[in-house]
Amino acid sequence: MNDPAHSYPSSFQALLGLLRYARSYRPRIILASVYSILNKLFDVLPEILIGIAIDVVVRRDASFMASLGIADPFHQVLMIGLLTVLIWGLESLFEFLHLVAWRNLAQNLQHDLRLDAYGHVQDLDMAWFEEASTGNLVAILNDDINQLERFLDGGANALIQVVTAVMAVGTVFFYLSPPIALMAFTPIPVIIIGAFWFLRRAQPLYARVRERVGLLASRLANNISGIATIKSFTREDFELEQLRQASQDYLQANARAIRVSSAFIPVIRMAILIGFVATLVYGGKLTLAGDMQAGAYGVLIFLTQRLLWPLTRVAENVDLYERAMASTRRILELIETPFRIRSGSMSVDKNDVAGAVGFEAVQFAYHDGAPVLDDINLEIPAGQNIALVGQTGSGKSTLVKLLLRFHEPVSGRVTLDGRDVREIRLPDLRRAIGLVSQDVFLFHGTVRDNIAYGQPGATEEEVIAAARAAEAQEFIERLPQGYDTIVGERGQKLSGGQRQRLSIARAVLKDPPILILDEATSSVDNETEAAIQRSMKNIAVGRTTLVIAHRLSTVVNADRIYVIERGRVTEQGDHGSLMAQGGIYASLWAVQTGLANA
Repeated sequence: MNDPAHSYPSSFQALLGLLRYARSYRPRIILASVYSILNKLFDVLPEILIGIAIDVVVRRDASFMASLGIADPFHQVLMIGLLTVLIWGLESLFEFLHLVAWRNLAQNLQHDLRLDAYGHVQDLDMAWFEEASTGNLVAILNDDINQLERFLDGGANALIQVVTAVMAVGTVFFYLSPPIALMAFTPIPVIIIGAFWFLRRAQPLYARVRERVGLLASRLANNISGIATIKSFTREDFELEQLRQASQDYLQANARAIRVSSAFIPVIRMAILIGFVATLVYGGKLTLAGDMQAGAYGVLIFLTQRLLWPLTRVAENVDLYERAMASTRRILELIETPFRIRSGSMSVDKNDVAGAVGFEAVQFAYHDGAPVLDDINLEIPAGQNIALVGQTGSGKSTLVKLLLRFHEPVSGRVTLDGRDVREIRLPDLRRAIGLVSQDVFLFHGTVRDNIAYGQPGATEEEVIAAARAAEAQEFIERLPQGYDTIVGERGQKLSGGQRQRLSIARAVLKDPPILILDEATSSVDNETEAAIQRSMKNIAVGRTTLVIAHRLSTVVNADRIYVIERGRVTEQGDHGSLMAQGGIYASLWAVQTGLANA
């Protein structure tokens, strides 16, 4: 993946990127912000009412309330009480509304981000996955998105309300006493400068924290997937130590960020203390001298608390914001990862595909630049059984990946029924091809679910027919719950041969015009291989079959066999003609049948 810091070098740019992504949420963001502002305004008003009440008690007939036409002091106090009930009621109402609005917004945006990010990941090409870390992807799709949700759930509202409080209280301060307002607001520049200092220091620290989270998640995912290997090689202590080191790295990265954020809080508290003491002392002096009314003095004292004390949480909220933007950079960078392989525009119905495949002057190399295929030319007629054989690394499986458009050739083209596969819609192309690979992947679910994976609407009869065609019916019936048996994660409750037969049944039920068997029998016993070969004779009828095999016994009946060596076709023909040539194929046959030692 690209470096997130390169795409969004600052937290502000990450925030702008998030707002661009969430443009459909803007009305809801504005409404939630309005609720937050109104909640804070009504939250400030009770302090003003306290000052007015003090003014009534001290000045009685000359009070501010009396100037509004309410002569009786008791009636003035009663009116203040009614206003207090109304204001508290409205404050409570808007607190409820902003809590609901922000939390629903956070949940819905989190939901959409996760689905969009995962949907984008699914459409990325296989070359990208070969470079990506699975654990890091899981960390982005889960932990990073949750981190953003935590900020939207509370931090955004808190920052909006701090700004609202400063503006509202500042207006009252400057109206009552500009000199005291200047004193009370003296700490705010210190706090702002401290906040920007903190942001500059914290940004790279939190980027490193997210990186360490990804590495830790990657190690956990790899170790859990490879637990059998860890146990068989008795490497539990080693892996525990590796995990301890990864966790320690995360701990240290987080500790550095915590030290920076923690240093911010005491500075803010001391700045607040200065502002509060200045208001208390200077305002008291003016009141004692008769230059300020007691009610106004009370308002200023209470509003100083209301203004400055919430600023102690600025560090916490800025910390939450910076963590969220570090996560946002990773999420948006993932969503904006460009596609290297794009779908064509030509629609093709699977039932109209004859199954003729061609490779025309195809050359291919992976990212390291080493050539894998060199001027490959193959014509595979529709309905034929074709085999590709050769040493490991000769390029056989790469041909399959090019046909499925998991990768693109460097030059040349791959065709399906004479059409360049790059012109065909990717879903249509892949629906026309059934792949049974050596590394079978079964999903956690029932046997039935896994067979019907490529044909979700399949009937029970169709599932059973596919299982019989793959010679899987017998072992399925012996399972505890038959077709309802849970196979476990990656099918770990089944043997390798059983998993392979379910994979074949899954491909059979898909009923593709082209069937690819990529080393489908390389890791099964002889009995299972024989069963798979019997089933393949039946399911290969009427479709193009492409078999990649190390075991030459599985391809002796192929219509045509291509021998691939170092990315080139070196021999071709049926089994008999290749044996007669006495070349590479004949040598491989001799080694596998024991004739080489005879």
